[in-house]
Amino acid sequence: MRLHNLKPRPGSKHRRKRLGQGESSGRGKTAGRGGKGQTARSGSSIRIGFEGGQMPLLRRIPKRGFNNTRFATKYVAVNVGDLNQFDDGARVDETALKSVGLANGTFDGVKILATGELTKKLTVVVSAISASAKTKIEAKGGSVEIISKKASAPAKK
Repeated sequence: MRLHNLKPRPGSKHRRKRLGQGESSGRGKTAGRGGKGQTARSGSSIRIGFEGGQMPLLRRIPKRGFNNTRFATKYVAVNVGDLNQFDDGARVDETALKSVGLANGTFDGVKILATGELTKKLTVVVSAISASAKTKIEAKGGSVEIISKKASAPAKK
């Protein structure tokens, strides 16, 4: 095999569609751009949702109700099988998970899920844990401690 023998796989390369090559080509005259107007011009682009100056649909419909996504608690999920990279008898908390790279990004707490098998005795300190994950950790002689999220200040009257 030499460099001059290499060629792409059959079907992976396509011929460029040649526009504006006469009416019998099937892509002549307007070259697939339709009639006249803003979109027929070169360099034209209309932003998403723009309706030619008419009030866009997204702004026309009423906005009602409450959406909880802004206030929801965001947990980062860590599987029990991933905890095997800690030493036997280690204390596994949020900072330990961050240092190993199991809990990245912005979140409100860590939740341990039961996927995988645990082979070590660990002390796990997290915000939430599934029931089956708790039994797996305690079956190996480890312990689970749940830390509560700090209470937010009461709303002002």
